[in-house]
Amino acid sequence: MAHVHATSTAHSHNLIDLIAAPFKGLWNLLITMSESNYRVKEVSRLSGMTDEELAKRGLTREGIVRHVFRDQAIF
Repeated sequence: MAHVHATSTAHSHNLIDLIAAPFKGLWNLLITMSESNYRVKEVSRLSGMTDEELAKRGLTREGIVRHVFRDQAIF
């Protein structure tokens, strides 16, 4: 005779979700902050321009990020 043992993983998933919730919240906050950053918006705006429009401004597509973040020590 076979014995069947049913287990539920719902409890373990809830625990994992509970532990992960603060990290997910922090991640979402960082995403929101970066999306609202004026530099990110400027990169997006410049990226939407044609190569000809960028050239009129003295920029290349490869140089957009360097241009927008030029006053930061990283670049």
